[in-house]
Amino acid sequence: MMNETTSCRNVEVVTTTPWYVTYFGKEYFDIYSPMLLEERTAREVEGIVKLLDLPRGSRILDLACGHGRHAIPLAQWGFQVTGQDLSELFLERARAETQARGATIRWVHSDMRKIPFVDELDAIINIFTAFGYFESDTEDEQVLHQVHKALRPGGHFLLDLMHRDAMVRRFQPFDLSRRDDGLVVTEERHFDQLAGRTTVRVTLFYPDGRRTELGHVVRSYTLTELAGMLGRSALEVQATYGGLDGSPLTLDSRRLVVIAQKHALPDHSSVMPHSAGAR
Repeated sequence: MMNETTSCRNVEVVTTTPWYVTYFGKEYFDIYSPMLLEERTAREVEGIVKLLDLPRGSRILDLACGHGRHAIPLAQWGFQVTGQDLSELFLERARAETQARGATIRWVHSDMRKIPFVDELDAIINIFTAFGYFESDTEDEQVLHQVHKALRPGGHFLLDLMHRDAMVRRFQPFDLSRRDDGLVVTEERHFDQLAGRTTVRVTLFYPDGRRTELGHVVRSYTLTELAGMLGRSALEVQATYGGLDGSPLTLDSRRLVVIAQKHALPDHSSVMPHSAGAR
């Protein structure tokens, strides 16, 4: 476990716009290609279906759906699926893939702090650590208020994140991977223990000599913090797992999956006003 001042050098990501507006471009697929394989996606989708245990035809929102990696297979399972994301590039790819597979999905180009449903959805999923993107905890919690608003009474929210406890225990300030096509990807990481934020600079070295740098900053919440945030949004934690496969959550679990259920808010005035900001 790291001491109070980590030994890695401070990695600073400087952007004129929020990182989540620019990070999700074509380079994303080069960075994460080993994690986007169809076999892995199929296992994850099967896990989502089992954990939610919903009848076919149920209405599911994939919040921060990306290029539809989970949304499209869920539609093919027989669910009524909506995918919502900020990246128009990802949504264009999702629309093309949906058409190619003969699926029917509604795609929404919108910030996750503004979900266009009220008391309607049977479930909302947020997969692959797509939570904790905003500049403040208050903004992240606003997403949960929107989740509550969009779910029908008794509806469920499935949240899949990197497990902070295990991440801190295994923290590596630097990583390098070489791909079969010659691409080299490096990651320089800094974890701010006071803020609970990990700053990452990703550098891609292409075989043709090109070099691209990207960065992201993600707030990693403990399970205790998440339970408090969910509770303030009248989303009661029902179960926790160490992965979408339903494995038990332990200190060594790399993933944290939380399933929460919508309950009535005791005071609707406590819900934050809606925001039309980015993602």
